[in-house]
Amino acid sequence: MGNFFTRKKKIIGGLLALLITATGIFAFDENNKYFLIAKNLDLFAAFYHELDTYYVDDLPPEKTIRKGMEAILDDTDPYTDFIAEDNLDELKYMATGKYGGVGASITTNGDWTCITDVYPGSPMDKANVKPGDILETMDGRSLKNIPQDSISRMLKGTPGTPLDIAFRNPVTNAVATKRIVRQEINVKAVSYSGFVKNDIGYIKMTQFTENSGNMVRKAFEQLKQQNPSMKGVILDLRGNPGGLLDEAVIVANTFVDKNKQIVSTRGKVKNWDRSYETSGAPADDHIPLAVLTNHSSASASEIVAGSIQDLDRGIIVGQRSYGKGLVQTTRPLPYNAKLKVTTAKYYTPSGRCIQAIDYSHRNEDGSVDFVADSLRKSFKTAGGRVVKDGGGIEPDAKVDPTYLSQVAVSLLRKQYIFDYATQYYYSHPKIATAANFSLTDQEFNEFEHFLDNKDYSYKTRSEDALESFKTTARKEKYYDAVSKDLEVLEQKLKHDKKQDLLKNKEEIKRLLEEEIVNRYYMQEGRIAKSLTADNEVNKAISLLLNQPSYKKILSASTAN
Repeated sequence: MGNFFTRKKKIIGGLLALLITATGIFAFDENNKYFLIAKNLDLFAAFYHELDTYYVDDLPPEKTIRKGMEAILDDTDPYTDFIAEDNLDELKYMATGKYGGVGASITTNGDWTCITDVYPGSPMDKANVKPGDILETMDGRSLKNIPQDSISRMLKGTPGTPLDIAFRNPVTNAVATKRIVRQEINVKAVSYSGFVKNDIGYIKMTQFTENSGNMVRKAFEQLKQQNPSMKGVILDLRGNPGGLLDEAVIVANTFVDKNKQIVSTRGKVKNWDRSYETSGAPADDHIPLAVLTNHSSASASEIVAGSIQDLDRGIIVGQRSYGKGLVQTTRPLPYNAKLKVTTAKYYTPSGRCIQAIDYSHRNEDGSVDFVADSLRKSFKTAGGRVVKDGGGIEPDAKVDPTYLSQVAVSLLRKQYIFDYATQYYYSHPKIATAANFSLTDQEFNEFEHFLDNKDYSYKTRSEDALESFKTTARKEKYYDAVSKDLEVLEQKLKHDKKQDLLKNKEEIKRLLEEEIVNRYYMQEGRIAKSLTADNEVNKAISLLLNQPSYKKILSASTAN
């Protein structure tokens, strides 16, 4: 945060100067909101001055006043925030998808941090750094027991600046020092595009940053060029947290005709209210379209999904989206700081706001609630289908989410799947193409042996529920009466880790295959492999290829 709020006299003097001006303007109107603001700021300045002068211990002004600002922000929504000068890079990344760094993801396990992913064309890629490589030193400083977030900050920096990093090979333990020169890393908004079964195109979009709308359009046009007889397209917005509203309009314009309203915004400052319409010709406004959403699809993702649904341009497949119907803008503050503030709500073409949590009405304890189903209003799509506000975007074709087994979660957390993939990579120079690669039964048996003498203990959900019941029974003094029955039940629930491995073999095998493929074909390969067993993708494919079912979903007779 640097020089922000570093001198007490400057803080207090500045506040008092502001307050003298404000009270001079508004002091004659007791009912005026601005007078009340000035009055209470005056009280705050006097309060802080007296506290700082006479309190027995020193109060750091930067820390103390920041706490006051954070307390104010607690009464707003989570998206309204103060951004200090030294955090502006994060704001820039959210808008542009760009940052200065080395182009790799890291994770910490035990004493050391290692590389998990390398971005194509990045400084790490150019230096032939591989997933699994362990970071030993950076510019001569040992990285043992250094927190992951600290190492992440050290790796980021101004493009063109060098780092001397010593990497330890995870298999041979050989150490090599490499000079890594930071560059501007541009995280692609379209992380993958290609074809899935039976001439269905697929586009995976991870964020709405600058130029992401054109990236989606370009990806779609390339798919059409590769296969002019393409029968449908899937736009995957799962896990996409959103971003720039303008880019959402451009993405929609890829599939929606010119001069169609995509979203409108309304807030306290009425002359900021706007309606956003498509401005150009679409790439294709007739091809069957499926948009994938889940609970992590938010903001701009919901603008695209909501407009496609309201205009009956395509179908939504998956789970209900997050429900963020709020718009933020940034306002300049002194000392190069920023205020990111919610200034409006946005509305899809049917007129609904999909905001799921009501931050304007808090409970006595300060908590907030989801909009009750009984309060959700109904709206109609262009074709007369009924849709509702106040709860995200409901899918037209619901697919239940897939949850990992407890044994799979444990193997991932302990990084045994990651470690086995690293070992596999160094013993297999080549593998099949990403989508076609699969582990043999013998190789899965080798993974089982790899786990010998490794601790990946865990509790099943049933065991957790039983523990909770036993605790409650003891509190209510029923335990003695049922203890023998509970012991029998406990024995029946005890799990055998080997049996759990075999019972969940296909799931664990799939996770292994995706991690291994990532070693050879990076992120694009991992995505290509994951699509082969993706329930939402397979559901979308079946609907896009079955035109009667597709059209039935879009007809008013299927209204909710």
